[in-house]
Amino acid sequence: MTKTKKSTETKLAKSGGPATGGVGGSTPTVEKPTPAFERRTPEEGLVVFAFRLTEAERELIHKAAGGGKASRFVRAVAVAAARGDEDAVLKLLGGPAPAIR
Repeated sequence: MTKTKKSTETKLAKSGGPATGGVGGSTPTVEKPTPAFERRTPEEGLVVFAFRLTEAERELIHKAAGGGKASRFVRAVAVAAARGDEDAVLKLLGGPAPAIR
């Protein structure tokens, strides 16, 4: 038994042009414009202040701050505490802690 080779001729669509892939042809894809990456201009005088945390401490901070806001939250609390602004710290923490009995 001999194997026959399939024809490699290009099929033409009903309109007479080249065939398109898939059933019923394909629709042209329209690329959505991607927003340009907004770069912040570096603010003068900024420095990095880093400290180490356990994973449990990190998770507590993320839970308190909400998604994607942990660094801002920690910075705001640290600066308010350093300035002695008790009202700002309480506001950031959601109010005074409940009394322990």
